[in-house]
Amino acid sequence: MKFLRRLVLLVFVLGLLVVGAAVGGTVWWLQQPLPLNADAVEVSIEPGTSPREVALAWTQAGVQAPPVLLYEWFRWSGQARKIRAGSYAIARGITPRGLLDKMVRGDEVLSTVRLIEGWTFRQFRAELAKAENLKQTTTGMTEAQLMAAIGAAGLSPEGRFYPDTYAYSKGASDVAVLKRAHRAMQRQLELAWAERAASSPLRNADDALTLASIVEKETGTPADRSRVAGVFTNRLRIGMPLQTDPTVIYGLGEAFDGNLRKRDLTTDGPYNTYLRTGLPPTPIAMPGRASLLAAVRPDTTKALYFVARGDGSSQFSETLAEHNRAVNQYQK
Repeated sequence: MKFLRRLVLLVFVLGLLVVGAAVGGTVWWLQQPLPLNADAVEVSIEPGTSPREVALAWTQAGVQAPPVLLYEWFRWSGQARKIRAGSYAIARGITPRGLLDKMVRGDEVLSTVRLIEGWTFRQFRAELAKAENLKQTTTGMTEAQLMAAIGAAGLSPEGRFYPDTYAYSKGASDVAVLKRAHRAMQRQLELAWAERAASSPLRNADDALTLASIVEKETGTPADRSRVAGVFTNRLRIGMPLQTDPTVIYGLGEAFDGNLRKRDLTTDGPYNTYLRTGLPPTPIAMPGRASLLAAVRPDTTKALYFVARGDGSSQFSETLAEHNRAVNQYQK
């Protein structure tokens, strides 16, 4: 009986030693750099990928460790289900603990695409088409199809995307970037419209977006932005044509060769603001926040005219006679 008790005790102690060694070995392994077959290893994790598949992806990409070992670490940590989808890159020196922390934090490798204030939608779409690591899913779509794909069916795309720099993970789709830019413009437009002056002749937020796009194209220096908006606001208020070249140029589309001719100004069309009063049917570019705010809160001015001085700034005039003198001085 004593022998049996001693045997059980010995087995128990050996078991503790084995468990202790295993735990100690695990702690040691978690703190050691993972061997890699290259200086950097990248993996893209799609939504819905299981922790076991994540572990396998890393080993297939170049982490020289048994996938089952990585998987068991993910599972044992209790954070396996917190691993986020995205694109990740690791370098030599990273530990198993660091690898898991990176994926749980969502510390991705990101690319960026920049939408410039004053660009047309056609320009932004061309920029998206050449963006690195961006999955192209809208190639060949019409503008109407593209707007439907982002959940904005029936809207013209012009002016509906906020100019900013957008970061995305490797393999993200162009639709995802477009949705973000569209939501950003909706939000910025809502914020600007909420700050509109009580005396504004604009009927709704869409009018504000259209006027802001014109202000964006007509402003050569930021200091003039609100005053340019004030001139157009005055013209809208009294029913005077806006008479702005950028709308005519936009209406010409790809037919515009860089020279605006008299026949272009005298040929009727929905974007010819020399022949038609009021705002054009859609925005003509993508305005930034400053132009949105200028459109809804323009300077209080009596000016009805302005002309470029040639240095980026504008000369403002209250009467046609003053304006003609300014044109002679700065442009003839």
